[in-house]
Amino acid sequence: MEKKYVAYVGTYTHGSSKGIQVYDVDVEEGTLSERSEVKVSNASHTAVSKNGRFLYSIEDEGVAVFERDENGDLTRINSVDIDGMRGCFLATDVDGRYLYVAGYHDGKVTVVHTHRDGRLGSLMDGVFHKGLGSVAERNFRPHVNCVRPTPDNKYLCAVDNGIDQVKIYRINKRRDKLELVDILRCPRESGPRIIRFSADGRFAYLLFELSNEIKVYSYDGSGRTPEFELLQSVTTLTKEDDVDAIHNAASGLALAPDGKHLFCTTAGENTVSMYEIDTETGLLTKKFTLPVSGDYPKDLVIFPDSKHIAVANHGSNTITTFTVDYEKNIIVMKGKPHKIETPNCIHIWPVPDPVQEEQPEADKTEDEASPVQEEQ
Repeated sequence: MEKKYVAYVGTYTHGSSKGIQVYDVDVEEGTLSERSEVKVSNASHTAVSKNGRFLYSIEDEGVAVFERDENGDLTRINSVDIDGMRGCFLATDVDGRYLYVAGYHDGKVTVVHTHRDGRLGSLMDGVFHKGLGSVAERNFRPHVNCVRPTPDNKYLCAVDNGIDQVKIYRINKRRDKLELVDILRCPRESGPRIIRFSADGRFAYLLFELSNEIKVYSYDGSGRTPEFELLQSVTTLTKEDDVDAIHNAASGLALAPDGKHLFCTTAGENTVSMYEIDTETGLLTKKFTLPVSGDYPKDLVIFPDSKHIAVANHGSNTITTFTVDYEKNIIVMKGKPHKIETPNCIHIWPVPDPVQEEQPEADKTEDEASPVQEEQ
């Protein structure tokens, strides 16, 4: 049986949009078909649990969690207040024990406990970033734009767009706390935005919103402290020395499932760039930078077959889909743009497998009483 995939698009809800738009995905054709909407206040980002059964979403009240059925439809379970301003980015840890929340408006990293039955539990930790930035329009304040654990699940990377830093925290599972162990200091006024890791976990790719570039780092977590070494910097722009570059902003970053290609979008010039990844060295070779036929491409997703992409255009209220021709290094648009109001994020995930049996009552009681303790 072929695997079924569903796309979720999170939107702002100050207009006609309800929150999360659900699409059926035809992987072979590279198309999306609108199915339903789920009510969530200003769903600026979503994430899925490691077992695929639950979807987490940012909302005005904090974070909400939904159960995903065998078709990918969503049923709300519960929500929690994150004791701060509305978040902007979500990530789950490798063990599926925590949900991490990035706070752009208040510069906070929040850790939420996730129960086995899908419920969101108590806040385990909350860390406010401190420091001064270099860009006056951002009020010189911390703005945590992305949180992502390292693939070995030892550390959490918190990308701070306001103070040009990536703060690296050790994940202390015994105390359920974050411990700052290092800071990756980026160039002033570069605006780090999103970090992603290669499929094998050896390399990190950091997208910079203001300097419009991707920096490649090697990552080694085998020692007592994490080690990031800068290997390469590549532009996201059509012209590297564009005099109008100040009007552009690198916005979205996605790794293809084949592990061999990296895509990013740049608002302003409204383009998508594709890079070929050398899997041995982690280095990037740009293959193209082409228009996305939309305004402010805030996010993008690669289809599971790596042959198609979909771009969420926040400014033009559209989603545009393309076929990727790896031989000619071009993209070809698939049909007309999908109309959707203020899309923020787009993800494609397989529907969860049916649950074979209920969790024993003893396990449920133990799980609800306290977080699952991992062996050290």
